Amino acid sequence: MELNPLFMERCLQLARKGEGFTKPNPLVGAVVVHNGKIIGEGFHRQYGEAHAEVNAIASVEDSTLLRESTLYVSLEPCAHHGKTPPCAELIINREIPRVVVATGDPNPKVSGKGIAMMRESGIEVTLGMLEKEARELNRIFFVNQLHNRPYIILKWAQSSDGFMDYIRKPGDGKSPVIISNTMTHTIVHKFRTQVQGIMVGTNTALLDNPQLTARKWFGDDPVRVVIDRENKIPADASLFDGTVPTIVFTASLPSATVKKEYVKYIGIDFTGNICKQISDRLYDEKIYSLLIEGGAQLLASFIEKEMWDEAYVEIAEKELQSGVEAPPIQGDTASFRKYPGSVQFHLKSKITRNFH
Repeated sequence: MELNPLFMERCLQLARKGEGFTKPNPLVGAVVVHNGKIIGEGFHRQYGEAHAEVNAIASVEDSTLLRESTLYVSLEPCAHHGKTPPCAELIINREIPRVVVATGDPNPKVSGKGIAMMRESGIEVTLGMLEKEARELNRIFFVNQLHNRPYIILKWAQSSDGFMDYIRKPGDGKSPVIISNTMTHTIVHKFRTQVQGIMVGTNTALLDNPQLTARKWFGDDPVRVVIDRENKIPADASLFDGTVPTIVFTASLPSATVKKEYVKYIGIDFTGNICKQISDRLYDEKIYSLLIEGGAQLLASFIEKEMWDEAYVEIAEKELQSGVEAPPIQGDTASFRKYPGSVQFHLKSKITRNFH
């Protein structure tokens, strides 16, 4: 039977519907095809809930057609018991004769095992249809599975002459310069739903008192992460309001009397490579993706250590002429998009572009 990549494209479309809800699981879509027509489809909707294959198979009204159908799925079906039973086992039990898989699963618990299980049962398995697109869709998942670290995304906005803000100090009463427009500000909230952690430095926390939530988009809020070497951030800061868990990296752990149950303090050595320490500790905390929003010093530190995977840099038409300089960055321009009064560039690190 001739295989059609349009059905795999549909799998990828379906998979994207899970954005903001499946992390740290990958985005996966699946369709059941009978005589060239889709008779069932599904995607992984929420972490801990049914996988795409389960939902696609369950959506088929006439289950007797499964024995004559082809299942297309954007990621290798699992072969282990996790929060849900093995999908490969379900496919075998439902006697689906053909399965088309976009890409293998890098998870050591799965990698190759799902495909082997299906082939051993006599199922015809085709691997590699739209593999590049499927791996790109789940680049966060591939990097943290293959390299045991969080996927790191940088984000900032700057003026056309290279400044992020006027120079401000805590308590001086100065308001931040608004560089992002309303549209890109909303898009940032979408980015937040796609990661597990969002980080700022001490100065940003003190100057802006940010909430770091995704209140302007649909999806789960990321864990808030802040660097506070000397525990300067006040207890009534928005970061400590309890709406979202917060991780604080500090040089000295505060006394038990000032700790809060929804705030976790982690001590690190500020004389060493703090970027590597933060990355390692966040991975230990099962934070597998991180969005760094500022400030300039924190962003520059991760750029200098070449510890970033993607960057979203918005450049506005306005000039500031002086202020906080935006960090220099070099990478491959994956795309750019024009907005009213600004252009947002999407960069990919040359170091990590081929990791996934």
